[in-house]
Amino acid sequence: METELVIIRTSGDRFVDRSLSEIGGKGLFVKEIEEALLGETADLAVHSAKDLPGQLPKGLCISAFPIRADPRDALVSRDGLGLSELPEGARIGTSSARRREQLLVNRQDIFIEPLRGNVGTRLSKLVEGQYDALVLACAGLDRLSLSDKITERISPDLILPAAGQGSLAIETREDDPVSALVKKLNHEETALRVIAERAVLLTLGGDCNVPIGAYSEIHGSRLVLRGLLVNYDERTIIRVTESGNKYDASAIGELVGQNLLSQGGREVMSALRAEK
Repeated sequence: METELVIIRTSGDRFVDRSLSEIGGKGLFVKEIEEALLGETADLAVHSAKDLPGQLPKGLCISAFPIRADPRDALVSRDGLGLSELPEGARIGTSSARRREQLLVNRQDIFIEPLRGNVGTRLSKLVEGQYDALVLACAGLDRLSLSDKITERISPDLILPAAGQGSLAIETREDDPVSALVKKLNHEETALRVIAERAVLLTLGGDCNVPIGAYSEIHGSRLVLRGLLVNYDERTIIRVTESGNKYDASAIGELVGQNLLSQGGREVMSALRAEK
């Protein structure tokens, strides 16, 4: 099949001097790409699944989730020290609210400082001494052949990943024949896991401004899904775990989302929306 690569530099890539929450959230990484799909200047789009908002524009769908890479977060430290070994007062770079709040639960004696830019820029800032450590996605470093930079692959028990982290999502127009072709790239286990995790995001109505974590595992026919939401006012984390048949992935995700809402998440989400 003859193909053409259409490269789009998104607003999320261009505006690296401000936090994502200030300029519109992770949707900035996908908006222009989705406009290219809807305008038929592109026929399929490849996203990081964790960057996709829960609700897709009308007329678009995710046709495939290829096999998932490592979904964990990575600690990259200047001196090769793990998370528990970093000294008091260490400066850790991340602009993710989800990572920040979970880090502070584990290490209240460290400082979290904002960090934007591509992976190369971020690593350069570490080498220059602006930070003692960074938290990035394992999958991004692995895909860039920078696995040797990873000091520690952080257990989901310490930092629960973002919904869909480590997975790609291939988006197409719903009524386009390309969609049927793309479906051949789908990896079933990855798809079920990411569908469950994204259902949490969709139920909560969250975006990258909200520290939401969702991570699932499949054991035989069972899918186990963990979700969390940070309660800023009480500086606590609401955690929920549910399981069920893996083919009920979306329903399990919705259940986790509803339970998070009923355990204090509804007030958290209302307060965050009132701030916008």
